[in-house]
Amino acid sequence: MLARRTHRLTPAPDEVGDPVVYAGAGSPLWRTLQAFNFSRFVIALLLMVFLGAVEMRRAGGDDAIPYLQLCSVYLFASVAFWVLAMRSRERFLLQLSSQIGVDIVIIATLFVLAGGTRSGLAILFLFPLAGGAILAPLILALFFTSVVALVLLFDSVWQSLRMVPDVSISTAGLYGMGFFAVALLLNRLASRLIKQEGLAAQRGQALQLQEAINGLIVADMGDGILVLEKDSTIVTGNPAAQAMLGIALGDEGALQRLVDSAALVPIAEAWLAWIRRLPDDDAFAIYVMLKPAGRRDLSAHLKLRFATVHVPGLDAERTVIFLQDVTEIENRAQDLKLASMGRLTASIAHEVRNPLSAISHAASLLEEDAPDPTRVRLLAIIEDNVARLNRMIEDILKLSRKAQPLGEPLLLSAFFDDLLPEFKDIHGLPESVLVVTGATDCRVRFDPLHLREVVLNLLSNALRYASGGSGSIRLEVIALTASRIELHVQDDGVPITPAIRAHLFEPFYTTSSKGTGLGLYLARELCLNNEAMLDYEYRQDSGEDPEPSGRFVITFATANIL
Repeated sequence: MLARRTHRLTPAPDEVGDPVVYAGAGSPLWRTLQAFNFSRFVIALLLMVFLGAVEMRRAGGDDAIPYLQLCSVYLFASVAFWVLAMRSRERFLLQLSSQIGVDIVIIATLFVLAGGTRSGLAILFLFPLAGGAILAPLILALFFTSVVALVLLFDSVWQSLRMVPDVSISTAGLYGMGFFAVALLLNRLASRLIKQEGLAAQRGQALQLQEAINGLIVADMGDGILVLEKDSTIVTGNPAAQAMLGIALGDEGALQRLVDSAALVPIAEAWLAWIRRLPDDDAFAIYVMLKPAGRRDLSAHLKLRFATVHVPGLDAERTVIFLQDVTEIENRAQDLKLASMGRLTASIAHEVRNPLSAISHAASLLEEDAPDPTRVRLLAIIEDNVARLNRMIEDILKLSRKAQPLGEPLLLSAFFDDLLPEFKDIHGLPESVLVVTGATDCRVRFDPLHLREVVLNLLSNALRYASGGSGSIRLEVIALTASRIELHVQDDGVPITPAIRAHLFEPFYTTSSKGTGLGLYLARELCLNNEAMLDYEYRQDSGEDPEPSGRFVITFATANIL
């Protein structure tokens, strides 16, 4: 059976007094004892100098020798007690009792040699009695006071029996009463102060324990936490936030602002949007897509929540950002959907192929016996739509099989030169409506047919919501690094709201009565099959508009610039 080692939470029986608790070597009472020893050394030194000098002037050199010898012993004892208390922090009450006992004996001897109460040295008893009242339990302090009172009383009785003039037993009684009052008062005050110090120490330990627990929880929690100042400077962040963002926040001197890092700009824009719109709504949440450099993933989809930290009496106000990586959640949900839809999609595709084949064959037979131009045109429409359905079925089957076609790097400028004129002709668009900018001389790893389907889908969506004016649809190629290139598809229509954006790429989700909800879903899946990423992001434009605008962003994982 294993035995657990526990810390001692209660003091030993010989270390307990009422009301003071005497702990081990770390107790603050040892510091007070050191001050008591220093005071004894000073008193012994002063007694040796002044008392010896006074006796030498009054009675001659021979009569002063006992005083000097006794004060020398007292000085030596004070040094010995001081060294012992520094080197050995054990048996506190034993050391204290022996020290006060030596004090009483030496002071009593000086008191008797100097003539008793007439000498005025009775006041020296206050030193050991005050030390005992502060450092010792009440019973022990009263014992020391009783001993001193008896010494004063016996000396007065002895002096009275010897018929020494100006000696009164009442004087000794008054001294005793005063010593008892001082001992009681100092002991109560010291007891209260020591209790307060002990309570403060316990609360300090509780706070340290709570801080350690909070630090452990924050360090091990899965969600990320960032603390920002008013200028977006990152004050601190837990390890989960550093892993999500691909940054290191180790040194105080290495503080950085969100707006200074290109990868953290979406978080900065979301933070500014929260400040402008809903600064008092801690439930405000927004989704952002990041491309952190330190992560293996192509991108990270984060859910952000904000909270303001108000400290009464301080002007400094900080913001806490809670980051939840929903990428893995979305991937798991997507896998569950694909697992259930894969078999259904494949079976439906196979079942639809047979009627389509029959329709196509019947249309071919009718075309042979149909000299009427109108009938020929209608049969051509049937064949075209059958071909489109077949291509859609092929795409669905490829998605269910997670096909990843390999091909040569695709030059974007040549791709746009081939695609955009055809798109403009089909929809009858003027040249100025669709604008292409950026680094179009980049090569990317993407199947041309798949990229064509994705871009046509995005352009069709943009055309639906754009104003139709000059530059209302924009294609922009941004080369962030040699291995990371983005294609932005943007229109001047109303941006998609965050609530709709959360479900934008779900299959069969649509806001249009004429849509099927598969266009963006298939576009994203085609991007994933080509090791790319498609998402809808809110970015700050370089113009005067402070509001972030939405756009579709295709991030190519592997690319190079010519």
